[in-house]
Amino acid sequence: MDTTVRGLSVNLQWTVWEFALTKIEESDIKDGSGKEPIAGDDADPEDLEVFYPTHQWQAVRPGQAVPAGSHVRLNLQTGEREARLPDSESGKSDTKEEKRRKRLNKMDIDTNSFTSQELKKALAKMKESEKAERMAHEEEVRKKFRPIEQLKEEFEKLNVKMETDYEIMDKLISKFNSSASTLDEKVAALYDLEYYVHQVDNARDFLSMGGLRLVIEGLNSTEAVLKEHAAFVLGAALSSNPKVQIEAIEGGALQKLLVIVATEQPQAVKKKALFALSSLLRHFPYAQQQFLKLGGLQVLRGLFRQPGTSALCVRAVTLLYDLFVEKMLLEDSQHGDHAEEKVQQYRRVQLVPAVLEQDWCVAVPGLLALPEHDAREKVLKAVAVLMEFCRERFRGDAALGATLGLLRSEYEELAAAERRDGDGDGYFQELLGSVNSILRELG
Repeated sequence: MDTTVRGLSVNLQWTVWEFALTKIEESDIKDGSGKEPIAGDDADPEDLEVFYPTHQWQAVRPGQAVPAGSHVRLNLQTGEREARLPDSESGKSDTKEEKRRKRLNKMDIDTNSFTSQELKKALAKMKESEKAERMAHEEEVRKKFRPIEQLKEEFEKLNVKMETDYEIMDKLISKFNSSASTLDEKVAALYDLEYYVHQVDNARDFLSMGGLRLVIEGLNSTEAVLKEHAAFVLGAALSSNPKVQIEAIEGGALQKLLVIVATEQPQAVKKKALFALSSLLRHFPYAQQQFLKLGGLQVLRGLFRQPGTSALCVRAVTLLYDLFVEKMLLEDSQHGDHAEEKVQQYRRVQLVPAVLEQDWCVAVPGLLALPEHDAREKVLKAVAVLMEFCRERFRGDAALGATLGLLRSEYEELAAAERRDGDGDGYFQELLGSVNSILRELG
């Protein structure tokens, strides 16, 4: 702001830069008639008048729009606002004027003469342009996405209803439990239920809806395919879900699963029963105690005496390995009061005496003769875990020594092939390491 004192005349001078066309908005200064000037949003577009500045100071009438870049001052002696063109030597006027002209040209406004009608048309054109852009964007969105009302109508036409997992499970349970359902329909219901109960929350809902009780009862079915799928659903619901595990053990699931494994059943049924049994026992020491009391290890040991059950035997050995490792990891970990209670529960699970009594030290190594590398890997891990308790039995087992020697030769060749292919820490190198580790323990 530039202030000039000339006797009683004081002029306040400033420059208008902000807008292409600027309206005087000092509502607290009155014009000669004593009325407040029209300013801001109160001005009617029809009443707008453009001020045309020159290099001489000229009075600006109320409501006139002053072009950007003009110098404006307030004459305190007369109370009038005056404006003029800026000095050319400032260098700023040309830049601002050029910007003003470009903006006005975009609006198709004659920069030499602006009437109120032309200004009104320019503003209307800007609003129409914005509206057109907004409508184009909305149309693009409509093309990409359909409104929910339309989706609902289409689903209704297709007789399809969007349902929650709870509602779906409720229908599946009803279908499985209905006497009007065919065998295939019941099997299909169990097949779909297995997918849903994998989720912890769904499994708990499944329990509250009475589904768990129904699949446990399904283990007694005379239809092998129903027993198979019932065990599959049960195992999925039990996985890492303590609440469901407790309800299952109280509902007699353990006894029914052991009966399936111990009696003559199709291998597919026994396989799913072993899956459910493993899900029930893992991380549940109370269930493990009950398993031992009911002769569960003896039932699993009986699988080794049946022909064509090598795959089931590997599953049994894997379960035994998991139970040992689970117990050892907890006992070796740092634990507080809550964990100490769980450690005490695991200490009541007497696995070692049952393993030694039922000759697992003899049964497990025999599976190393299987041709599948995956099966051998699981058996090698079990042999390593049992080494602490079965070392003397292993050392006296000539067949075990011979088998380990053959495995070492085989895996040395396979590991060498891996290294030639650039894989120094491959799968067969890991298996070779397991064989060598056991041989060192036995040496």
